[in-house]
Amino acid sequence: MTGLRILITCEALENRGGTELYVRDVALSLLRLGQAPVVYASRLGKIANEIRDLTIPVIDDLDALGSTPDLIFGQHHLPTMTALLHFADVPAIYVCHDWYGHNGFAPRFPRILRFVAVDVTCRDRLLYEDGIEESHVRLLPNSVDLNRFERRPPLPVAPRRALIFGNYTPENPHLAALRRVCAKRGIQLDVVGERMNNAVARPEETLKDYDIVFAKGRAALEALAVGAAVIIYSGVRFLGPMVRADDVERLLPLNFGIRAMSDALAPQELALRVEGELDRYDHLDAARATEIARARAGQAAAMHTIVELCEEVVAEYEQQKTKLDPRSEGPAAAAYLSRLQSLHAHLNLQHQSMQESTVAKLNSRLEKSPRLAGVLRPLLRPLARLFSG
Repeated sequence: MTGLRILITCEALENRGGTELYVRDVALSLLRLGQAPVVYASRLGKIANEIRDLTIPVIDDLDALGSTPDLIFGQHHLPTMTALLHFADVPAIYVCHDWYGHNGFAPRFPRILRFVAVDVTCRDRLLYEDGIEESHVRLLPNSVDLNRFERRPPLPVAPRRALIFGNYTPENPHLAALRRVCAKRGIQLDVVGERMNNAVARPEETLKDYDIVFAKGRAALEALAVGAAVIIYSGVRFLGPMVRADDVERLLPLNFGIRAMSDALAPQELALRVEGELDRYDHLDAARATEIARARAGQAAAMHTIVELCEEVVAEYEQQKTKLDPRSEGPAAAAYLSRLQSLHAHLNLQHQSMQESTVAKLNSRLEKSPRLAGVLRPLLRPLARLFSG
């Protein structure tokens, strides 16, 4: 089979998030494997520039695509449905990356023939919330480029440097608690990510300088592949275990994600849990964990599987498209728009609730400061009326 023209969709390509980097890696791998990827997002940015620098076309307008793709490889429901409705005779694969994200639910549409889950949590979302038939769902966990993320030198017997590696860690009491724990043990703690305005374009160069890495998802896998001792961490309130060699096989299909973590922790609770995990540091066990991760989660094999799936879907669509009733697409699109409307209403209510909560907290604080209240209360009254509708 000659190379397929594959249109990869994503909501935005602005920040260094897990889905955006997945899109970049898939596009590059498809190109290297003889396929013809094109990436579409309505909002472009630095990740779009990185992809284009790899000589992969990137567009924000589907009319710019001069030929019809053979397949849509979709991330996020809105750009995926936009592409499906723009190209009326093209099959699709839809990838679910997130349990929580409102942009990640799976649209049900006749030409989406396969649904990919990057971990078992996303698989359950597809099966039990989005109503996708199990025979149409494939579990394809995240992978890591072993050539890019080379192994670091052996870890020291006692850790000296630690890194929080992820996009969600702000300066807050939880981070302060972690800094105190690490400082008490003589461990330097750094933070890298979007919330700290210091996200790195080449994490493989950064990770090799750290003995312990706090991370989740793709970031945890990359740190493990490099050779760090990894503690699963959401970036704020949720903590998982130090990744031990005998636990790697279980954690890979969980994507080192939310099901591997605790309930939400207060700063002091987080500090106590981290103390316990740091006590479990074992440089030899961490090396064995790295060996297992590199053997099981290499990107080369994973991308060959994705190409095989793409070819399978295109061939299946060619065989069955004459049996598909094009009139079924109208009701499917209407059902999607109805769900989108419900989601929009839900998000508006969430936003209003957050605003009302903010006003209530300000009022509570002003009760403790009468002089300040006299100045600010006249400003808060119209805001309260606005938020209450």
